[in-house]
Amino acid sequence: MAVVEADLEACQGYANCVLAADDYFDLDDNGVVVMLKIEVPESERTRVEEAARSCPVKALLVVDE
Repeated sequence: MAVVEADLEACQGYANCVLAADDYFDLDDNGVVVMLKIEVPESERTRVEEAARSCPVKALLVVDE
């Protein structure tokens, strides 16, 4: 199974990931990504990878566990 990793230091709160996959990502009160789910089933991998790639500062990555 794949997992999502977030670089909280890199996150700048653009929220592209939230728009693309709001069941996986949210922003806290400081505008930093909050992971709602970490494990990504194969059936959702493409959508979550697209959400991660939408981050302009590349703060998100989907990797195989």
